[in-house]
Amino acid sequence: MLANGSQGGQVRELQARLRKLKLFDRNPTGYYGSVTTASVRGFQRQQGMGASGSLTSSAWSALRARTSPPSHDELYPPTTLPLDDPDPRCLTGRALCVSKKSRSLAWYVNGQLVSAMDVRFGSAYTPTREGEFGVAFKSRHHVSTIYHTPMPYALFFSGGQAIHYSSDFAARGYSGASHGCVNVRDKKKIAALFAQVKKGDKVVVYK
Repeated sequence: MLANGSQGGQVRELQARLRKLKLFDRNPTGYYGSVTTASVRGFQRQQGMGASGSLTSSAWSALRARTSPPSHDELYPPTTLPLDDPDPRCLTGRALCVSKKSRSLAWYVNGQLVSAMDVRFGSAYTPTREGEFGVAFKSRHHVSTIYHTPMPYALFFSGGQAIHYSSDFAARGYSGASHGCVNVRDKKKIAALFAQVKKGDKVVVYK
């Protein structure tokens, strides 16, 4: 039914149901990567099934029998960690508020929270710059000219650093890092954000 590389609403439901059984230790992302594969394998072992890590119809039936349907909040929790108090600069105008402390991006318009999402940052060797910036340009289907990797829904704010969707973040979570960009793992949320944000909107990156 589903396997490594699958995406969509059924993957999100799978992850939410596995989380109910404490077999998936993060928020649903809708992306079937290595973490989801390991979680499905763990469930299959519990049930005495072949532990392939791919979701079969029998494993799906067993999982549905042992879990209740996930609520909307369970399927689409805003962030893994609670949002911290926003930087005061985020509360005026249109602002992308990026907190390294809570590993979150919060989109504010005139002080009102519109959306929030998990993010990760660069490593110690390629740190994400802190400060106040503006969105310089948007690129829906961007590919890095340095690393030759896809950067969908890219919102560039400081040189080559951008906020963008990362399939690696979706699959591996915080075990990886970016080359300085702000990675988002929820494709639906970054797509909606990309559609709303305009060139010149404020970007605040802070600890």
